[in-house]
Amino acid sequence: MLRFVALFCVVALVNGQTTPVDLCTANSGLLPMNTYIEGCDSLPCDLPQLQDAEINIIFRAPWTINRMRTLATAHLPGMVALPYPLQANSETCNFLTSTKCPVKKDEIVQYALKMFIQPSFPVGVESTIEFRINDVDRNSSVVCIRVPVRIVGPVNSGVRDNNVNIA
Repeated sequence: MLRFVALFCVVALVNGQTTPVDLCTANSGLLPMNTYIEGCDSLPCDLPQLQDAEINIIFRAPWTINRMRTLATAHLPGMVALPYPLQANSETCNFLTSTKCPVKKDEIVQYALKMFIQPSFPVGVESTIEFRINDVDRNSSVVCIRVPVRIVGPVNSGVRDNNVNIA
């Protein structure tokens, strides 16, 4: 019964926030149950430079997985595909929100990836990024999504400047 309630909650979340994504073309892997990129209401997704993009992925584990790593590849027009450095954020198991590794076969997994948008991607650049979650032990893709993005200027963080006088 508890499993049914948990699945119902996941389905409700999935229907509430979804970013359309495609299956990867350069890498293998299944589409997840749901993907939501924070602030992405339409494609291409606007990703603010010098800030973290937040990508939330819900998927069903196709087999038992002990260790996972996320890889990102930027496909720029007219250029070779470039691996995008996720550094410590590539350790997928550290960012699971509904469970922890090892993940059991058929378990519903919620994953929150934060990807810092480097200054090497200038404002105005449009690209397609593939995000692939790999099973480290099997060296096999678990999930892979492809999404068009556009780099935009940094978004105001909403932090108030204490030096401004309000009259």
